[in-house]
Amino acid sequence: MNDQQLVALFEGLDTPGVSDAMDKLGIPGQCLGIAPLDNYRGTVVGPAFTVQYVPANSPPGSVGDFIEDVQPGDVVVIANAGRCDCTVWGDIMTQYAGARGIAATVIDGVCRDVSKALGDGYPLFTRGRYMRTGKDRVEVLSVNQPVAISQTRVCARDIVVADANGVLVVPRARAAEVAQAARQIEAVEAQIRAQIEAGKTLKQARESLGYHTLQRKPL
Repeated sequence: MNDQQLVALFEGLDTPGVSDAMDKLGIPGQCLGIAPLDNYRGTVVGPAFTVQYVPANSPPGSVGDFIEDVQPGDVVVIANAGRCDCTVWGDIMTQYAGARGIAATVIDGVCRDVSKALGDGYPLFTRGRYMRTGKDRVEVLSVNQPVAISQTRVCARDIVVADANGVLVVPRARAAEVAQAARQIEAVEAQIRAQIEAGKTLKQARESLGYHTLQRKPL
């Protein structure tokens, strides 16, 4: 499947549902500690464009030139080893990304100029915010090579799913399987909600539909 087809598989799903499906299938991918700047409505889904940052050399290399290679609909995934002492994303990057139709940015590190991102509604998912520039402190080592985001391996074109609950990464080769499992889990949970509305207790509804085994790996 191409990028658009894989992204379409996740339409209407959210990170809790996808996370449950990944647990059921034994697939790691939740990015602990990476949170949105705001409670963005809806869910961002897109293929990963990965960027690896490292401490700057002498003379230091570039920090943002990769952005011109990112395609509309991509999610920029920046690995900066969780550094919170200098930023790798600011208002100019936000403006450019928004103008190009880039879906979102995920950073294992921090960003700055958050008023621009919040005002534009551009989705940023990071470890926090800090005003100190990364120029001459970090530089780009590689793009579209495997990176680690909060101990989660991310390869170029893996499927990133992000919302107000956080960020997870679905290995591209298993995206269809994960989406199918997520929809099955969501369908059962919808039935539980319907039974509660019809008068059943939560315990009765859960027991009748096997709620406690929904995320359990098959034996």
